[in-house]
Amino acid sequence: MLKNLMMLAVGPALLLVPGMGTAAERPAGVMYKNPGCECCDGHAEALRRAGLDLRVVASDNLADLKTRAGVPARLQGCHTILIGGHAVEGHVPVAAIQRLLAQKRAVRGIALPGMPAGSPGMGGAKAAPFKVMSFGAQGTQIFAVE
Repeated sequence: MLKNLMMLAVGPALLLVPGMGTAAERPAGVMYKNPGCECCDGHAEALRRAGLDLRVVASDNLADLKTRAGVPARLQGCHTILIGGHAVEGHVPVAAIQRLLAQKRAVRGIALPGMPAGSPGMGGAKAAPFKVMSFGAQGTQIFAVE
């Protein structure tokens, strides 16, 4: 089921990320978010400004989607992006998403736990470097510090 959901999410559209190869190699992403969540909309807009092709879908059943995508409960945030066969959870900076897609690492996805101030879509100033976590069969590990 997850494979089918991810195939729908990353279909034939293109992801416009500088340095990510040819247009035919670039997947599109779909952000699933709670209806009315403005911080999610802010994150989507920040990612689009950075060149990501991102569609936003409001959903009242995010828990099931997150479970199917393999997002550990302790890393779950307010929205999930399915892109390039991966799940991106929460307000992950675009550089980490670009790195994930470019490296084609064998992880289920990456997450920025919490909703830290200064992250894309969140107000306020960045108080400390963000620890972006990877998750999958290898467990949970630090993917990037930004």
